[in-house]
Amino acid sequence: MKIKIINKSSHALPNYETIASAGMDLRANIQEPIILKPLDRTIVKTGLFIELPIGFEAQVRPRSGLAAKKGITVLNAPGTVDADYRGEIGVILVNLSNEDFTIENGERVAQLVIAKHERAEWEEVSELSETDRGAGGFGSTGVK
Repeated sequence: MKIKIINKSSHALPNYETIASAGMDLRANIQEPIILKPLDRTIVKTGLFIELPIGFEAQVRPRSGLAAKKGITVLNAPGTVDADYRGEIGVILVNLSNEDFTIENGERVAQLVIAKHERAEWEEVSELSETDRGAGGFGSTGVK
């Protein structure tokens, strides 16, 4: 699938690192380093603008290495870029560690996954079909 993109960053376009990769890394496009203190959040600009076909979204997801090693994650994971959005892609990062984290220009801060989605049409009814789980909520199916 081809997606139109404008790259106003000083970095190469995002790309798939391997043949089986689902996501492409997004890089920070910033003039000065950003120091993200513990529990602080910030929007990191990427310099990228895209035009998705209707029926698709771009999901902004955390990078597992940053999350596991540094406690840095995408706050609204996954963030959604809708097909009609034409602004710059930004990444909302949060520092869940106990140490300051410095974001440098060009640093890989998140990944972008292109996904097809469906649109739902509500059908209002007076009752729903029965299931074994029923109204059991959080944790109702156990842990083992």
